[in-house]
Amino acid sequence: MVDVAKNGFKRVWFITGASRGLGALMAKAALADGNAVVAAGRNVTAIAERLGESPALLPVALDVTDEAQAQAAVKAAVEKFGRIDVLINNAGFGLLGAVEESTDADVRRMYDTNVFGLLNVTRAVLPVMRAQRAGHVINMSSIGGYRAGAGFGPYSSTKFAVEGLTESLRAELKPLGIHATVVEPGYFRTDFLDASSLMVAKEVIADYDETSGNVRRRAASMNHSQPGDPEKLAQAVVKLVDAPTPPLRLPLGTDTLKAIAEKNAYVTEETETWKALSASTDFSA
Repeated sequence: MVDVAKNGFKRVWFITGASRGLGALMAKAALADGNAVVAAGRNVTAIAERLGESPALLPVALDVTDEAQAQAAVKAAVEKFGRIDVLINNAGFGLLGAVEESTDADVRRMYDTNVFGLLNVTRAVLPVMRAQRAGHVINMSSIGGYRAGAGFGPYSSTKFAVEGLTESLRAELKPLGIHATVVEPGYFRTDFLDASSLMVAKEVIADYDETSGNVRRRAASMNHSQPGDPEKLAQAVVKLVDAPTPPLRLPLGTDTLKAIAEKNAYVTEETETWKALSASTDFSA
């Protein structure tokens, strides 16, 4: 094993989906900050081309849906750097379409990556962090992980799952000295709305034209003009990792902040409206 301290690395990051988009930018920012990075993705050549060669970089092949590959990637990381301090579960993709328009096959494929793939990698990394009694698990969610809307129901459901898993992880890992955070980006100017990252349901049902159909049109017009700066997001994640007491949730982008405030206000109002009925279901004293 390599002694990380002697080699001068600040921390060792393990990032999934690191060949492009936010994953590649976070890897680049982590390297610039003096960290070692295990950059995992299906296309190792693309990772090497994007990030270059460095003694602080280990590109590893990883399809997160393959549990054996996740175990092998973690083993390679520990053999190279001796530890894993930060796990960023970034691999994932979206599905745009009404719930009824979304096929079983497409939804299951998305869950395999966004949820079950995240679990595969997390289960592979946690024994390392538990042995260290230190680490930080960062799960990439979305503005859609806090509030869902027309056109993104199945996708949001995967991110709602990520939010719930992260809340549980935080409670389970805190006594072991390990942090857990869910990051909730809004719309950032990446390729997420391209076909490489976003499936669009093939079936179009006319009854949903004003809801999900409208979202399809807006997504196409918004592509590559989103308000968020992805390089600033990468720098924000570096600051998150450096924080001595990181939060459970980190919303990124003014659009996410607005969505959270609006949903919180709605939940408060609706809860108050139905409070009497809600309270009436307890056993009588």
